[in-house]
Amino acid sequence: MTGPKTNERPGTRATLKGFHMSASKARVVLNLIRGEDVKYAAEILADTSREAADVIGKVLASAVANAVNNDGMVAEELYVAAAYADEGITMKRFTPRARGRAGAIRKRSCHITVIVARMDEDRLELLRVARAASASASRARRVATSRRKGEPVPAASYADTSEVANGEIESSQNPTTDEAVDVETTDEAVEVETAEVTESSELVTEEVASENEEVSAEATSEEKTEETN
Repeated sequence: MTGPKTNERPGTRATLKGFHMSASKARVVLNLIRGEDVKYAAEILADTSREAADVIGKVLASAVANAVNNDGMVAEELYVAAAYADEGITMKRFTPRARGRAGAIRKRSCHITVIVARMDEDRLELLRVARAASASASRARRVATSRRKGEPVPAASYADTSEVANGEIESSQNPTTDEAVDVETTDEAVEVETAEVTESSELVTEEVASENEEVSAEATSEEKTEETN
């Protein structure tokens, strides 16, 4: 019993016909994304240096857009169910060779088809867990980098970018006992510095007042001396 034919597979498809490239070259790239979720498949195509990767990326984006707009699916739940390239029209050209002969030139083309479908529940659950772990690790790295540089932790670091447990976010927002002790120690240090600044300002005020009294006393003695003369 054979499986369903390629053109009978369930899912939403997008097809590019008559692309000027041999089907064998397109199949090399299609083999990389077959069976992968659409996000990871797009990353693979972005990092592939072959010419077919750009075109296949556009076909993949078109298939995802068809699934979202026409079938009401969620883009994050899709994967590449099938991806294949069929032979298209081959244009025959000739080039002159030695002794009056002619060499054949075959300008090949292909039809590229990408089919996307919704993943099953088990695979979706594994994907959610992996994305949540990746988001949590990325957020922890950002917070650690900000604290190491002495910068304030950005509020976006605590944003719920995926379905992460609420307990992790609350623990990151609420300071631990050690952090609370550090905050109290910082407040005490600020109070000590404020008291020192107040004492120094009072000493300066007293010195200025004593100097003013000395100056006024000297001026009074000079006036009395002049009156006596």
